[in-house]
Amino acid sequence: MSSIRFRGAGVALALTLGLLAGCSAGEGVDVDGSGQSGAGGVLTVAISGEPDQLDPHRTSAYHSFQVLENVYDTLVEPDANLAMKPALATEWSTSEDQLTWTFTLRKGVTFTDGSPLTAEDVVYSYTRIIDEKLNAAYRFSTVESVTAPDPGTVVVTLTAPTPNLLASLGGFKGVAIVKKSNVESGAVKTEPIGSGPFTVASYTAGDSIKLVRNDSYWGTKPKLDGVTFTFVKDPTVALQNLRGGEVQWTDNLPPQQVPALREDDELVVRSVPSSDYWYLALNQSREPYDNVEVRRAVAFALDRAAITKAAKFGLATVNQTAIPEDSAFYYDYAPYQRDPAQAKQLLAAAGVTDLTMDLMVTNEYPETVTAAQVIAAQLKDVGITVTIRTLDFAQWLDEQGKGNFDSFMLGWLGNIDPDEFYYAQHHSQGTFNFHGYRNPAVDSLLDQARTETDQAARKRQYEQVAKRIVDDASYLYLYNPDVVQGWSPQVSGYQVRADRAIRFRDVSLDR
Repeated sequence: MSSIRFRGAGVALALTLGLLAGCSAGEGVDVDGSGQSGAGGVLTVAISGEPDQLDPHRTSAYHSFQVLENVYDTLVEPDANLAMKPALATEWSTSEDQLTWTFTLRKGVTFTDGSPLTAEDVVYSYTRIIDEKLNAAYRFSTVESVTAPDPGTVVVTLTAPTPNLLASLGGFKGVAIVKKSNVESGAVKTEPIGSGPFTVASYTAGDSIKLVRNDSYWGTKPKLDGVTFTFVKDPTVALQNLRGGEVQWTDNLPPQQVPALREDDELVVRSVPSSDYWYLALNQSREPYDNVEVRRAVAFALDRAAITKAAKFGLATVNQTAIPEDSAFYYDYAPYQRDPAQAKQLLAAAGVTDLTMDLMVTNEYPETVTAAQVIAAQLKDVGITVTIRTLDFAQWLDEQGKGNFDSFMLGWLGNIDPDEFYYAQHHSQGTFNFHGYRNPAVDSLLDQARTETDQAARKRQYEQVAKRIVDDASYLYLYNPDVVQGWSPQVSGYQVRADRAIRFRDVSLDR
């Protein structure tokens, strides 16, 4: 999962299957030539934005992973309680010194093109991520080598004990097992070949991506004939489409309407606390945001409760650290309360007056736009003029990567291990440290914590990490949102997950 990012954040232009493209949700498809209808029709869903691409190792966009969750597999995967369970690997063992992990692969697994998936594909996938320094490379920082002694065995050798290795290898589809020829041809961007329960059938830019069932899937064959992802930015429109039957599932509901929607017998609306967090980041590669007192001034100017209420309408919990309070690694630390006088004093001491700050948000996550308006009003009270810059998400990612911002608001979704909350974002060599934070003490703690096998000691290390990050105002954490999703009563077998993974492999449509 991942900054919307999942955890983190081209789109599939693939073969068009005319038969399925013309089916509405709930219609059967003759999939075997027998004249009998298919297993469960086509589920049509509405997500709030379009994937930036479908190469799982290169995207960091949540919209991409909503699709890819149903297309690719990992060695292991989190269950509903976020415990790591077998997937492509059926079992694994660890050497006494915890430096060698041996994984036994599931027999008979094939990619959707019919070719066998072997240990060499695992080696290729991980080596690609490491050698090309792709988004998930930080997850492999203690990996010395990945080898395939035989087609059914993968051996991962480490430089240090790594207690979060399973989460790193299976926490999200950014570490999915890909097919080498699919990558080298470039087709992975438009016609990805995975081994998951569905495969990409077609893409209409700006409109939808269609998946069809993978009948050679190694697990229980999906009941659905396919899933169509439609891109609907406006939550009001997404709700209208759900009510009207144009879609049967969405995670893009108007937050202010959720309490009433929960009581609506014509819909099913469910929510769970998430492992996500949303934050404001200031560009420390630019003056005056390289001055910690300026960043703290902004922190003291914010009323997080008001921001959260405006953005989420009670569907979130205010938090000044990243990890939510229901986690064993939660650290209760909240040094910033709205104090305009304190903020002005810090700005004056830093010699900053009449500051104009660019705040970059994206219309594909409307809560960032709403929150930005509240933030702008609060900062105006302390003499900071905020210019809100609203971009589509592809532009937003490009500007972030180039460092073309004073500040931005976004979230990290689907985090599991505490390393995922902090390392990539705040280590000086972190893949997603776009805001330029540097603290050698934090680097040292993060390096220690990811190899610490004593859980109590590891918890203390992450508490120190959290405190330093908050004191340095590296990220100005705002809230942990709930996961809220809605679907038609026709849909059965779907489960809302704290890691926000969208899995349709067990779903059916009652007709």
